[in-house]
Amino acid sequence: MMRDAKTRQARGGRVGVLRDALRPIHNAAWFPQIPLAAALAFSGGHLLWVTFGSTWGALRTGVLATNLIRSSDLPYLLIGAAMMTVSVGLALRSRVAWAFALVLTLSVVVFVVRFGHPYGRYLESFDCLLVVALLLAYRSFDRSVVSGAALVVLIAVVPALSYATFGSFYLGDQFTPPIKSLFTAFYYTVVTMTTVGYGDIVPTTDEARLFAIQVIFLGVGLLATSISAVVGPLVRSSFARVTGQREGYMSRSNHFLIVGATPVAQNAYRELKRRRQTVTVILGQGQTGEFDKDDVVIGDANNVEVLRTANADRARAVVVARADDSESAFIVLAVKELKGSAKTFVVVNDGKHLARVKLVRPDVVMAPDVMGGELLAMALTDEPITGQHLMDRLFDNELGKGDGA
Repeated sequence: MMRDAKTRQARGGRVGVLRDALRPIHNAAWFPQIPLAAALAFSGGHLLWVTFGSTWGALRTGVLATNLIRSSDLPYLLIGAAMMTVSVGLALRSRVAWAFALVLTLSVVVFVVRFGHPYGRYLESFDCLLVVALLLAYRSFDRSVVSGAALVVLIAVVPALSYATFGSFYLGDQFTPPIKSLFTAFYYTVVTMTTVGYGDIVPTTDEARLFAIQVIFLGVGLLATSISAVVGPLVRSSFARVTGQREGYMSRSNHFLIVGATPVAQNAYRELKRRRQTVTVILGQGQTGEFDKDDVVIGDANNVEVLRTANADRARAVVVARADDSESAFIVLAVKELKGSAKTFVVVNDGKHLARVKLVRPDVVMAPDVMGGELLAMALTDEPITGQHLMDRLFDNELGKGDGA
């Protein structure tokens, strides 16, 4: 048993060393979003290449025989174009882009398994690994840097243009004059989707007319969606700035919530943002600080509704750093009332209030002034100072013992 314990301890030590070695990579600004975005773009680009690789030379000249484009290739074309588009949002750590990337990658696997592909085994294996990597990294994609609705529009526009362009090129002989180049097909697509309709290219068969109707509906639908998704938020934001109001709901999850504008709160906010974390700050009326206005919620943190507005029930951790220790204790109680899973960190300004703050049972209590005073006394009396002792006093790890007293 002693040997097993030593073996487990050795393994734990090796795991700890490996974790410490990988931590700088994990905290880097480019990881894991940049590798995953590159992998998604590679998958989408490779899908387009292997689907139309045999006609690549003809595509470069703009002339392609219509029988070389098969209707069975269209799903791969649309998915590949969408994957390359979504990779941009994935590089920005967008939560919406992560969801679309997962769905698109799974779609490739399903299509390859169900309908087959010349490079099916390769595509299936690579995209299965990509799905696993996306699932493992889901916590890293917690930002709303790209509007979800706007990203939907962007993802929809690229496949729609591809579908209309290649579709009109595929049916080129059923138009007058015939569409014989991809550039002409793209011109017809833009003119039709925008409902301009110059009439210089006209469908002559029922199949071509039905296709033209589809393109028109696609254009009208994309236009309406674009207006509601892009113009709507801009109008609401401008109205809010004019009236001095803010939107009452901030959709965030797995983020850090900081309450207060003390120097500790501002430094914690700055360090978390430097580590590319999503942070929300609750400030009282008249409080100011070095915070991005998009991260700030104005209101009384003792109010449960204000905490819900800041999504405290879905936060990863709540840091209460108010100047008044009694207010901090009441805020911890309000956070616990939401019954969320967030850990509560309290910064106590006066060491005399430690016992009272402990009564509300926060997860961690920080007492910088207690640590500072004790550290100064230890330095003056030449007492040894250890890292573990500093951590115990800074975070007051005697919390559990105090509760039982």
